[in-house]
This record gives sequence, structure tokens and C-alpha cells, in this order.
Amino acid sequence: MNSSSVDSGRVHDAPSKNWVYRVLPRALWPYAQLARWDRPIGWQLLMWPCLWSAALAGGAAAALGSFSPARFLFHVILFVAGAIAMRGAGCTYNDIVDHEIDMEVARTRSRPLPSGRVTRAQAKVFMVLQALVGLVVLLQFNAFTVFLGIASLGLVAIYPFAKRFTDWPQFFLGLAFSWGAIMGWSAEFGSLSFAAVLLYAAAIAWTIGYDTIYAYQDREDDALIGVRSTARRFGDNPRPWLIGLYGLTILLMFLAFLAAGTGFFAHVGLVVAAVMLAYQILVLNIHDPEQCLALFKFNGVVGLIVFAGMVLALLPRLI
Repeated sequence: MNSSSVDSGRVHDAPSKNWVYRVLPRALWPYAQLARWDRPIGWQLLMWPCLWSAALAGGAAAALGSFSPARFLFHVILFVAGAIAMRGAGCTYNDIVDHEIDMEVARTRSRPLPSGRVTRAQAKVFMVLQALVGLVVLLQFNAFTVFLGIASLGLVAIYPFAKRFTDWPQFFLGLAFSWGAIMGWSAEFGSLSFAAVLLYAAAIAWTIGYDTIYAYQDREDDALIGVRSTARRFGDNPRPWLIGLYGLTILLMFLAFLAAGTGFFAHVGLVVAAVMLAYQILVLNIHDPEQCLALFKFNGVVGLIVFAGMVLALLPRLI
């Protein structure tokens, strides 16, 4: 990063032509940056396990003759809104906790708190406002799903501290970030199932994999300041680990599809996703931060492909 990132009001690792900088007044830019509205990949990756779970449950409900397209669409809208709100609140919380660490890392030094464009008190107020929006969204679901949503806050609270006590903070991120993989099912049925738990485990493995690729951007800075990560743990040879993580993702998701009786097109989408994950491993250059970021973002397309396959598998059951 150079000083122009701070002077321009932008952050180092976000697109400078994002809608935030074209639509919002400059005074609101730091808050949009705290919420990562200028980096939508974060809420998208949080959203996909929710939508996978909703589609998985939708297929099972259709097989029972109880599927409602209107309810499914309503749940999709709620999960999108909730992902945006809670991703923003979580990132703001993370920035508050990591304020001093972010000042020492080149990629994060231009963020609103370390650059001094917002105070900690302002960030805390903004975090609460976003969490309230998330609560309003959560309260639209059944009681069991509300309980699950509240229970997830414990995982969210722990994650920013994980990099201080374990080489596997990405695992804790996976626990929190993949929680939607059980909530979509509970929103439909008011309970959990083995299929939903398998999907949750698949999403955790997926999250560890893609966030490891992301963490290679900061590996050198993290080593200097003592921050731990799977990127540091895996060292210069992450491919065997990524093969295991992404392979586990595909296997567990396949088993979840079998357990829920998901249709043919979901399996086609899963095959396409497997090829896309294999591509990431094949081309990965851990010494190229820009490529690491691009491959990390590529997982947004992976999530979309899986969801599209599940929706296509659902359609024949409605005819």
C-alpha cells in the first residue's frame, strides 16, 4: 500500500471503481468499508451455504409434497439480506478486535480504523446497527432457526481471536461462516437432519480451503507479527492440504445430496464445482498475492454453480 490509498479514502485491497465510491457520499465510505460493501465476495461466500441448505431442504420438501415456491423464494431473500447485514457486522467486529494487528499489515493498514477515518466508538455503533438489521431478518424465521442464529454468535465472537492461539483460525472461520448450511434446512422443517449436518461439514472444509488461499497474501506480514494461519502452517507446499480439503468438500456434499435425495442436476453442478476447485489447486502460485485474491474470489462462482445445479434439480419435482 502507498499513502494514496488513505488519501483517496479507499482501501488497498478493494476495487477503486466499486459502486460505493460512485454512489455514497465520501463521509459514508469508511462505514461501507467496515461492512465490506466494496468487497461483496465476503457476503456472497457467507450466503451460498445458506442457499445450498434452502435448496437441499426444498428438494426434500418437494419429495414429500410440501414444497412451497413462494416460501423458498422468501427464504432466499431473507438469507441474502441476512448475509449482507451479518457479514458487515462481523467484519466491523473483526476490525475492532484486530485494530492493532491491521496497523502492522500492509494490506490492511488502509482500513478505516487503522487509518483513523473512524473511531472505535463509531465502529461499535455501526456494528450494533448492522446486527439489529440481522436480528430483524432472523426473526422472520421459525423459532428453532432463530435459536440457531443466536447460537452462531458464539462462533462469530471467537473467530477473530483464533489467529492468536491456533494455526487453524480458518477452521473457526469455517464453523462460523458455514452455519447457514444448517439454517436453510431448519427454516424449512424446523429441525435438523443428517443431510444438513453433512452439508455444514462440507462448507467448513470449503471455507478452510479458500481462506487458506486468501491467507497466503499476508503470510510474510503474519510471520513478522506472530499471527497464525493455515497458510503459515502449510508452508510452501499447500497443494496436498488443499486436495484433501477440497476433496472432502466434494465428498461430503455428494453424501449430503444422497441423504436428502437431491436430483440429477445437483450432481452435475457438483462435478462442475469439483473441476473448478481442482483448477484452483492446479494454477495456484502462493507467491503471487493478486492471483491468490483472484482465486479466492473465484469461489463465489463455485458457490453459484452448486446452487444453480440444486435449483435445476428442484424444478422437475414441481412439474
